[in-house]
Amino acid sequence: MDIDNPADIAEKIAALRVEHRDLDEAIVRLVDDEAADEVAIKRLKKRKLWLKDCIARLESAQIPDEPA
Repeated sequence: MDIDNPADIAEKIAALRVEHRDLDEAIVRLVDDEAADEVAIKRLKKRKLWLKDCIARLESAQIPDEPA
């Protein structure tokens, strides 16, 4: 991925958002399941937060720097 290419950044953001949404759905299903492993749920939530941070960093990289 070329961080200077806006198309590459947008494509990566889209892929991360899909993964984030999929994790959200998986977490909801596991929380509703009484037999679900709490450690697994916590790992998924941690991964989801990490994805959110990655998305935020990439989105901020798309904003051009303005001279002071």
